[in-house]
Amino acid sequence: MSLPHRSAAPALARPAAHPHRPGYRPAVPGQRPAVPGQRLAPQHAGAAPVLQRPAPRPAVSFLTVTEVAAIMRVSKMTVYRLVHGGEMAAVRVGRSFRVPEPAVREYLAGARTDVA
Repeated sequence: MSLPHRSAAPALARPAAHPHRPGYRPAVPGQRPAVPGQRLAPQHAGAAPVLQRPAPRPAVSFLTVTEVAAIMRVSKMTVYRLVHGGEMAAVRVGRSFRVPEPAVREYLAGARTDVA
């Protein structure tokens, strides 16, 4: 007994995928998709695309409210008051705050008083 033969079905076109998902193919063959923060340099005729990297940024480290309180030797509530009052810069991450290290240095530099 033999199996029935199937006729060749036409190939179906695949829908275009999002550039950040697997299966994405760029519109121009041979050209890589753009990566956030990178730009394609101007091309000469027949030259391969060259990526330019953005200028490096200085790294900023963030501290938790508990770490800031330990550095300043105050309570966490005091740090929260400074952040909510706008005296110290902070970034909200979810339900917690992160304080940039330079913000702590700036606050302490501005809070210094000279005693005669």
